[in-house]
Amino acid sequence: MQSNNRHLVLLVLLFVGVWSAVAQEDGLIPLPIKAEQDTIIAPLYPNPIKKDTLPAQDSTAVVPINGKQPLLLDKIRYKAKDYVKLSQKDQKIYLYDEAEIYYQDTELKAGKITMDYVKNEVYAGRIKDSLGNYTQLPFFKQGDNEVRPDSIRFNFDTEKALIFNSRTEQQAGLGQLGSDAMKVYAEVTKKENDSVYFMSEAKITTSKDTVNPDYYIRLRKAKFVPKKKVIAGFSNLYIADVPTPIGLPFAYFPLTTGRTAGLMMPTFGNDPNRGYFLQNGGYYVPFSEYADITLTGDFYTNGSYGFRTQSVYTKRYRYRGNVNFRYENLVTSQKGFDDYSNSTAYNIQISHSQDQKASPNSQFSASVNLGSSSYYQQSLNQVNLPLTQNNNLSSSISYSKTFPAYPSVNMSLTATHSQNTSPSARENPDEKNIQMTLPTFQASMERIFPFAKRDGIKKGVIQNVNFQYDVNARNQLTTNDAEFFTAKMFDDAKFGARHRIPISTNFKVAKFFSVSMGGSYEDVWALETFRQRYQPATDADRGIVVRDTIPGFDRYNTYNLSASIGTTIYGTFTFGEDKKIQAIRHVMRPSLSYGYAPSFDQFYDEYFNSDLDELVQYSRFEGTLNGAPSLGKSNSLSFSLANTLEAKVTDKDSTATEAKKVPILSNFNLSTGYNFESDSLKISPLRINGGTNILNNKMSINFSAGLDPYAIDNNGRRINTFNINNGGSLLRLTAANINIGYSIDSKTFGKKKEEEEEEDEAGAYDYVAQSGGRDDDLFGRADNYDNRLIDDKYGEDEDEDVENPPYATKIPWNFRLAYSASYFNSARQNEFSSHSLMFSGDIELSPRWKVGGSSGYDFKNKGFTLTQLRFERDLKSFRMNFNWTPFGTYSRWYFFIGIKSSLLSDLKWENRSQPSRRRR
Repeated sequence: MQSNNRHLVLLVLLFVGVWSAVAQEDGLIPLPIKAEQDTIIAPLYPNPIKKDTLPAQDSTAVVPINGKQPLLLDKIRYKAKDYVKLSQKDQKIYLYDEAEIYYQDTELKAGKITMDYVKNEVYAGRIKDSLGNYTQLPFFKQGDNEVRPDSIRFNFDTEKALIFNSRTEQQAGLGQLGSDAMKVYAEVTKKENDSVYFMSEAKITTSKDTVNPDYYIRLRKAKFVPKKKVIAGFSNLYIADVPTPIGLPFAYFPLTTGRTAGLMMPTFGNDPNRGYFLQNGGYYVPFSEYADITLTGDFYTNGSYGFRTQSVYTKRYRYRGNVNFRYENLVTSQKGFDDYSNSTAYNIQISHSQDQKASPNSQFSASVNLGSSSYYQQSLNQVNLPLTQNNNLSSSISYSKTFPAYPSVNMSLTATHSQNTSPSARENPDEKNIQMTLPTFQASMERIFPFAKRDGIKKGVIQNVNFQYDVNARNQLTTNDAEFFTAKMFDDAKFGARHRIPISTNFKVAKFFSVSMGGSYEDVWALETFRQRYQPATDADRGIVVRDTIPGFDRYNTYNLSASIGTTIYGTFTFGEDKKIQAIRHVMRPSLSYGYAPSFDQFYDEYFNSDLDELVQYSRFEGTLNGAPSLGKSNSLSFSLANTLEAKVTDKDSTATEAKKVPILSNFNLSTGYNFESDSLKISPLRINGGTNILNNKMSINFSAGLDPYAIDNNGRRINTFNINNGGSLLRLTAANINIGYSIDSKTFGKKKEEEEEEDEAGAYDYVAQSGGRDDDLFGRADNYDNRLIDDKYGEDEDEDVENPPYATKIPWNFRLAYSASYFNSARQNEFSSHSLMFSGDIELSPRWKVGGSSGYDFKNKGFTLTQLRFERDLKSFRMNFNWTPFGTYSRWYFFIGIKSSLLSDLKWENRSQPSRRRR
């Protein structure tokens, strides 16, 4: 409790300091508002009103008085549903029931209106219905400003007004990111001019219910500038009409429409390892119509700090993207202690996409996620919890250009990055865990048919002859975290280029067999090669192979020939239309392929190993980017068989006119090969893979396996003996993998609608997916509740049916499950390399209560995977969340409660634990 009170005191002090400075700079000029001292005195309405005694007349007519109308009546338009009464004695006009007055840009509607056409003043108020309830509250609009009071006095000459119990709504948008509305209620409001109002006993809230809001900020006296700001004196927060100890001597509420610069309030807390902290505080700057930047940072009393920049830019029909940079300086313990450490971590994210309509023949895109391998694991930010299980960072920046003139050419320039962030890579800083291409150049020319007309039908072997040209050149480098972004990262860079010209043709044989034949020519370039020589052993050292780098351009060329034949076989097993399963259809696509490539001995040299007394062949291109050409002739035959299996079943819907097709096996593929040139082990292992979706596509199953016909010796090496002849089975299982995903929800077992509404999630900000993690919550959900882009899943619909709530018969819920297992037995390991079961789910106990969790079990390591429990409570105007990771390396908890509206999002309180020291 002392910690909680300390947080509240800090929050109050920060609000006081910031808002006091802003209010002093702007100038707070609250004036006392006393209705009885105003020169405008509320008129008495004629009483009693007897409609039957009034002469029939047009309610919109203007009756002359003494043959001459006042100047105001020449310009004003007024009408009423019940009656219009002109009093020459009082020099007033009385309008009753749906009364309306229009004058220049001023519009006034009310139950009753009294207009003094001499003083050019008007009074509007509400009326009572037959049940004694007040109806037809006044509606006052001047320009774009709207007010809905109980009553109002307005002078057309001075444009001053006295307003009682006014209610106004001010839109404060965030550009393209969304908008919120600030509701302002005041018991008495004095309008000085078009842009200045003074209020007494006002309430400010974002709640939809302005009569009985679930929370509001009470302002004793305030100055209100529509669409710009509210400046107030002493103010304090009320929740359910109960005052809270959060009070401010001065307050400033911005109401500017569109994106405006402003402070972002930090989170207060205490880290047992780093002391007290301020986290996620900063400043937001929209520096143009199309872009903005957010600067936030963290500060810890032990010296740790971090800062983040996020810039979002967008231009409709042209492009959109964001640039994020994060840096953290992590200090553990204090100097002089044994456990003291200091480390840094950073992360860079760039995303850019271009609308195809902006430039159809050229495209630029970027998706960058790079940085320290330990950033997500060591980050101080709670939002990075789900990304701690991500073991790879990848990036790609590409520009492509198409030249549409025949023959069209596609060109692209790409830079890529792949970074291994697994525990083994983080623990070994010398490991080369980062691979980059800077850049890759690709170009390809469209397929050309030299013996056929460009737009004509191609028949036979000759007319189907075609060729292409493509080139791939890249500069590749491998480095680690220590050398990243330094000159050393380019020390081992390799450059290579590959030119390829494939030639092919295809034709039919016996109507049912498709035959294709062709070949390919390749020319490979390198800017350096390697010469090898053997250095004999001495008394002190063993013999070694020395590689000498030979700089300069070099090349080699290769070619190959290929042919294939395939067909499609359909088989249908019919059981009868009166059966539940009417038929089963089996589709097979067998294919037989042959490939040939000669030996390229001319690109090989020899050196003599004196210790072994033998000649060793090598190629100077070994170790280059594209490697060396093949040594030895390739002459092989391969076979593949693709299968699909589906059933035709009777539809449960009695109105359906056709049977329903249900997939049994979406794909089931077999492949193997035979090497004619090999002296032994001629048959390749049999590869099997397949997948299907069952249970109305709720469960997906994918599997693969490797089966070897050859046996292995005691050392685990393959031998030229069939496994069945060695006392085993026909085929030996060497590897297997299975992945099962299952997802259901409360709608699964309900009645299906013919047309279901789809949820629009295009504008949601998925932090995990953007950062390269999973797009589900099996690894937990990001704790980023004060993000202003988070959608309100519940809304503020006050029109809920209390007597017949939708949860009375069905509680919404969802459940996701993922099972994965990988088995290896290539050398009699007989073990699972990975074996885990993960699951997650959510259940809405009531329309505004939601609980969920995610966890799993690692059967190989015999432990639970990342486990997270989530509790969400929607309090209409507030959001409350509690996330808890009860055990494991990343055990922690996080609590948040705050106003959902971005206008008052700084009114929040959050508390969290921090990871234990063993993580560091």
